[in-house]
Amino acid sequence: MASFTPLPDHKLDSAIAAVECRDVTRMFGAVKAVDRVSLHVPQGGILAMVGPDGAGKTTLLRIFCGVLSPDAGEVRLLDVDMLADPEAGKARLGYMPQRFSLYGDLSGRENLRFFADLYQVPTALYRQRAKALLDDFRLADFVDTPARQLSGGMKQKLALACTLVHEPDLLVLDEPTAGVDPVSRRQFWRLLYGLNARGISVLATTPYMDEAEHASSVALMHRGRLIACDAPAQLRAEVANRVVEITSVATAAARAALREHPLVTSLELFGETLHALVPDAEAAVAPLRTSLEQAGLRHASVRATPPSLEDAFVSLLDRAEAGTRA
Repeated sequence: MASFTPLPDHKLDSAIAAVECRDVTRMFGAVKAVDRVSLHVPQGGILAMVGPDGAGKTTLLRIFCGVLSPDAGEVRLLDVDMLADPEAGKARLGYMPQRFSLYGDLSGRENLRFFADLYQVPTALYRQRAKALLDDFRLADFVDTPARQLSGGMKQKLALACTLVHEPDLLVLDEPTAGVDPVSRRQFWRLLYGLNARGISVLATTPYMDEAEHASSVALMHRGRLIACDAPAQLRAEVANRVVEITSVATAAARAALREHPLVTSLELFGETLHALVPDAEAAVAPLRTSLEQAGLRHASVRATPPSLEDAFVSLLDRAEAGTRA
């Protein structure tokens, strides 16, 4: 079931929304960083927001968190009007920015204590929560280590623990695993799944499609606009029966041979294979194979394949670009 609900033309109703906004716009000089974005994120799920650099993801998150004010539009977070009373909303969310936000000279324990004091968590409650977080995140052995000396993955887990020390209802994370090794990324997302299972809603930007694949819903932004938001399966259905996979020892030659083929609307490299978007995958296999053979690539594998989330995003971006040109 799709998690994106277009907003009706009446007053915002966020009774069941973690985040809800209408026609949010933000300018930086002549640049429209966020362009009339409307979004409804139900409580209890995980929304992954993806898009190329400069798409407006970070700006939109900062607006949601009350760090930036929009030039136009409405924002509600957990039934709080973030334009009228941003401090009330901030008390109920945990925001983890893209850059490491802790104090490198302070130990893990001292960073936790600092954030607990910031949110006015009582001492007894802080001690209870800190122990639970350090144990759950396997940070207890590093509690006295200066934060700057931790590995990338450990830093992110400590930052997440600090974000959770006041027990927020919503986590807002800006590319929390960027630059972190694959094992630490998986560990970090297992923590997020566990938190979500306990009722905490999660809104995260990510550059990694494998992370987005396991979210409840995925939002795609491009040039400040929200061009799609739905469950991953629904997004993949956008390009069902339209993807042909080409595997060849001469990938560059295969790409050159098919780039201008009349059936190919898009040709992208995924790992060691090429994915061609075509009108009908089954019907395109034979013509594409013929073109490869004519180019001397007689042993290339050509087959229709189920679309990936990357395929869906390429198709949607192509469509958005075509609409922009039109």
